[in-house]
Amino acid sequence: MQAKGADRERVLEVLHDVTREAVESASEATGVAAADVYGTGSFYTLLDGERRRTRVCQGLSCQLAGAVDCAERLRAEGHEVEWVSCLGQCDRAPAALDPELEVLAPRERGAVLPDDPELPVNLGGTDRPPGEALARARALGPEGVLEAIEASGLQGRGGAGFPAAIKWRAVRAQADPERYVVCNADEAEPGTFKDREVMLRRPFLLLEGLAIAAHTVGASEVYIYIRGEFRAERRSLEAALAAAGEALAGLRFHLVSGHGAYICGEETALLESMEGKRGMPRLKPPFPTERGFRGKPTLINNVETLACVPSVVLRGGEWFRALGRTEPGTKLYCVSGHVARPGVYELPLGVCLDELVEAAGGYVGTPQAFSPGGASSGFLPMSERRRPLDFRGLAETGSMLGSAGVVVLNESVDLAAAARWQAVFFEDESCGQCAPCRIGARVLRRALDRYLADGDPAALDAVDDVAWEMREGSICGLGMTAALPLTSAREHFPSAFGRRGPDA
Repeated sequence: MQAKGADRERVLEVLHDVTREAVESASEATGVAAADVYGTGSFYTLLDGERRRTRVCQGLSCQLAGAVDCAERLRAEGHEVEWVSCLGQCDRAPAALDPELEVLAPRERGAVLPDDPELPVNLGGTDRPPGEALARARALGPEGVLEAIEASGLQGRGGAGFPAAIKWRAVRAQADPERYVVCNADEAEPGTFKDREVMLRRPFLLLEGLAIAAHTVGASEVYIYIRGEFRAERRSLEAALAAAGEALAGLRFHLVSGHGAYICGEETALLESMEGKRGMPRLKPPFPTERGFRGKPTLINNVETLACVPSVVLRGGEWFRALGRTEPGTKLYCVSGHVARPGVYELPLGVCLDELVEAAGGYVGTPQAFSPGGASSGFLPMSERRRPLDFRGLAETGSMLGSAGVVVLNESVDLAAAARWQAVFFEDESCGQCAPCRIGARVLRRALDRYLADGDPAALDAVDDVAWEMREGSICGLGMTAALPLTSAREHFPSAFGRRGPDA
């Protein structure tokens, strides 16, 4: 039981390591028992007590670009190397972080489209301090803004695709006057780096979207939960907040850094982390719109979702809706892997893979497969290359748009090895709360290890049963989708999982 007067929320703020001295110091500063402090801190990889290592990304895009060679080179240069999950630098693959969590990469950040004022986010445009859209929102009033968001058809751009207007109205309708707005900037889905670019290129746009959201739902405090590895992105937001000045008067903005846990991208795990606890998803209902941060009504939106809001308010919901091809609006599509110009491209929602890759300079080699929405979306064959990359169309294939982190794999790639890379990610990033996910992720990875070692397909006999258990029994989306890279690869590329070796 937490001691009376303990300041639980400050645990992760003051804890910088999980050594005995650091834990005891944090316990004294917060009033939380040392054992509890240690249990919380040991959950997060950036608090593991060995901060002087160089972290090499083992995500899909980095593996395709030679992550193993990168690690060997760094070791030869004297670095102590640790393999870690996707670092959100897929356009710069293979990527690593130095001991201070600054990016080591062989190339500059990827491409974006040139300045185009007709694009809602317009990553290539000039970022201007909040003003015009926020003034327009105040003139419209909360109901006017809600009507515009509803008319726009804006869906959550973080992965779930949930209608933004429903969330906003739900928070606005709560009787409790204490409400919060939270920006989910904990971008860690393999293949995804769009929110990174918004924070670096258009931080004012994000802040204005947050201010409009707070005005609309009746909140005075805004929290931005930003991935701990995103050091440059945090500096960009800090500078924008300092420069915004009186434009954001009446609102209190807080930047909260994550500490290395992919699961905190799930909205309730994020709230747990903000409250100084292990980032484990909550059972729902109640939903955050009713009982979120500190048990109060909370609006949680993704960076890209909020960055669309100022244009919707200024130009109207119908304008935004008409920009889409099969579903409303534009979408920030990330593309990496075997393409000429990896980057983030803002295109009509519903373009197909060929159109996206054309914007990215074309395919490198002969394309074999693609992952349309991050690791959670699995793999699709090139026969689906003309299918709309949208929420509805990809769901029809058993896949998902997710965060629109598209990774292209050419014929040089062993799909079984690629499935294993994704399985390693999910095993490493499972929070361990529920048995189907915790055990299932390990079972899948081990099955792939056995298959790749001896080439006997019998090693994969239990995969479908394990996948069903994970899908039906897991608390959150991580466990529900963790088997999809393997099951989809087996479905669409059965020859990649046949008997191997000299007796094949």
